[in-house]
Amino acid sequence: MQTEAFSELFPLLTAANPETVDWLLSVAVEHEYPANRAVLMEDAWGNAVYFIVSGWVKVRRLSGSGEDNVVTLAILGRGDFFGEMAILDESPRSTDVIALSAVKLISISAQRFIQTLFKDPQLHHRMLQLMVRRLRQINLRFQLRHQPPAIKLVNTLVSLGENYGQESAIGTDIFNISAKDLAHVSDTGVEETSKIMAKLDSKGWIKIDSANQVIHLVNMRQLIHLASKV
Repeated sequence: MQTEAFSELFPLLTAANPETVDWLLSVAVEHEYPANRAVLMEDAWGNAVYFIVSGWVKVRRLSGSGEDNVVTLAILGRGDFFGEMAILDESPRSTDVIALSAVKLISISAQRFIQTLFKDPQLHHRMLQLMVRRLRQINLRFQLRHQPPAIKLVNTLVSLGENYGQESAIGTDIFNISAKDLAHVSDTGVEETSKIMAKLDSKGWIKIDSANQVIHLVNMRQLIHLASKV
């Protein structure tokens, strides 16, 4: 990947010096995973920072064996990154990362990434900004906890569309995330989520294309309007 393309793809790197981006690319390792493959296991956190070149992943919390003890905490897409907090606090993790779709990643070892943060204050500042933005998103989810399920779910769809969506002739496209994963990250019930998604589809606000694993956010304006009713 070229330096300019690397910087444009990842908001974290937009403020970094070109020399910094060149060096990161020179030490980066490329990875490819098929859908449903574990990308990062709970005992591997803190080893590297991972950048999503393409595809979708989910971060899960593990509280025991069995599917009933696994909760999806976040869904991340193209242009995002993960693993940065673990290399800073060096604490053990009870979470893992699973590929939702075929995914391409670039990893940079913890030691080299920390060295880069010390050398490039602009990159350091930009990472702090993005971490604060994530904290604000967590605060928003906390504020939404007493809102109706439809508002919470639509907020999730809008956030995914704004952060990772790709524009198409139909609308803003995101991955066809399962009702269970959407329910977890939206703090709603799985059955409620399925019913709300079906209703949004019938209204023409979204279009679920299961064959191509895509959710078209057809009417983003209306979705944003509904999401703002907090």
